[in-house]
Amino acid sequence: MDASLQQSFLPGLPCILLVEDNPDDVLLTQRAVRKAGLQVSLCVVNDGDEAVAYLEGTGQYHDRRTWPHPSVILLDLKLPKRSGLEVLRWIRHRPELAGIPVVVLTSSTEDEDIKQAYEAGANSYLQKPVVFTGLVQLLGMLDVYWLQTNLSTTRTGTTN
Repeated sequence: MDASLQQSFLPGLPCILLVEDNPDDVLLTQRAVRKAGLQVSLCVVNDGDEAVAYLEGTGQYHDRRTWPHPSVILLDLKLPKRSGLEVLRWIRHRPELAGIPVVVLTSSTEDEDIKQAYEAGANSYLQKPVVFTGLVQLLGMLDVYWLQTNLSTTRTGTTN
């Protein structure tokens, strides 16, 4: 997907970076964000390399006014080009990204995936809900905890 079609950044709102390669899951997440009434900007990248480029602010993501640092990252594990675990390890080796919560949002419930995600520095590991209403509820809880309650230096999504 073209990133310009996947970005809905609104200045002053926290930014959620969704790293997801499945277009159906992207669409469902976008719908669930609206249905849950989240006051956020949702930026979407579709593979691990694109996630790294976004977080580095390189290529098409060079303008931080358009592509801000996220307040939270929702990261799928099974991604093309660079796996979610590789992206997570890359993030955790960057001091400038240390304060950004990374929530693994994946369909895998394999113990080994869960263990590796936490060892790599995930802040949370959540299974993708099977039904839409479950996703709406999950995103609502994520909003309350990570964006409204949790204190972070990236609350507005505008930190450089």
